[in-house]
Amino acid sequence: MSVRRLLAEGIGTLFLLVGVVGSGIMAARLSPTDLGLQLFQNAAATACALVAVIAIFGTISADFNPAVTLAAWALGHRAGRDVPAMIIAQVVGAIAGTMLANLMFDLPAVDWSTTSRTGVPLWLGEVVATVGLLLVIFSLVSTSRTAHLPYVVGAYIGGAYYFTSSTSFANPAVTIGRTLSDTFAGIDPTCAPMFIFMQVVGVGVAVALLRTLFPATD
Repeated sequence: MSVRRLLAEGIGTLFLLVGVVGSGIMAARLSPTDLGLQLFQNAAATACALVAVIAIFGTISADFNPAVTLAAWALGHRAGRDVPAMIIAQVVGAIAGTMLANLMFDLPAVDWSTTSRTGVPLWLGEVVATVGLLLVIFSLVSTSRTAHLPYVVGAYIGGAYYFTSSTSFANPAVTIGRTLSDTFAGIDPTCAPMFIFMQVVGVGVAVALLRTLFPATD
C-alpha cells in the first residue's frame, strides 16, 4: 500500500466530512426554523462534495468509506493486506474533517453530538442505504463504466438523504466523524455502533447480490 493512496484516502475523506458537517452547520444557521430546507441544503452540498472528491482522487484511490473498501476486498478488487491501512486512513480523515468543519464555524474542535439516531426503522435505513451505494459503485466497476462514478455516487447519496429514514450515512468512517459535532449532521456516540453494524450487514447483502448479478466480479 503506497503512501500516495493512503494520503488520497485520508484527504478525500477529510473533505467529504468538511462537506457533510460544514454544510449541516451552515444550513442550520441559514434556515434555523426549517428542518426540510436544512436537509435539502445538507444533501445538496454533500452530493456536490462527493462528485468533487471522487473526481479529484479517483485515479489514485477514492473509497473514502470502509464499507466500500471491505466490499472491494470481498469482490476481489482489493488486496486484503491493504484493507486495514485504508480503513485507518479513512477514519483519521473523517475525524480530522469533522474537527476542521467545527473550527471553521467557531465551534470546539471536538463537540460530542447529542443527536439521538436509533431504532429499527433507522437501522433498516442504514442497511438499505449501504446496499444501494455498493450496488451503484460495483455495478459500474463491473461493467467498466467507472468514468460515471463521481456523478452517479453523488446523485445516489443526495437522493438517499431523502429516501432513507436514517438520511443515508452508509459509511462507518463518516459515522465516527459525525459523533464529534453536536450540530445538524451529528450522531450521538452511543448510537454509532449500531449504525456501523448495520452498514457492515449492508456490505454482506450487497456482496451477495453483486456476486449473483455480476458473476465476473468473483
